[in-house]
Amino acid sequence: MRTVARRPGVLAASAPLFAALGDPTRLQLVARLCKGGPQSIARLTDGLHLTRQGITKHLRVLAESGLVRGSRTGRESRWALEPRRLTAARAYLDLISERWDKRLDALEQHLAKMGD
Repeated sequence: MRTVARRPGVLAASAPLFAALGDPTRLQLVARLCKGGPQSIARLTDGLHLTRQGITKHLRVLAESGLVRGSRTGRESRWALEPRRLTAARAYLDLISERWDKRLDALEQHLAKMGD
């Protein structure tokens, strides 16, 4: 993980991933794919107030960020989650969290020294 922190290009490459997850509809689609496994666009559209074309546009954004992949069987398109990308997102967030924890600990120690 430390090697990722030293390579800004790798961190910058994660921006599309977080941008894709930043949309409530796309986040809901990812959650559905996490829970239900590969699904058709018809099934993913069920219960949402979007057209199949709207869902398809969101799925394309997710695919461009590497979060999902689509496949066709006959006339049906099925979409599946790419868990490695979610794992990468979690690793980036863990790194940021670790850094904040260290900075807050250093601040706490500094303030404690000032109080003595």
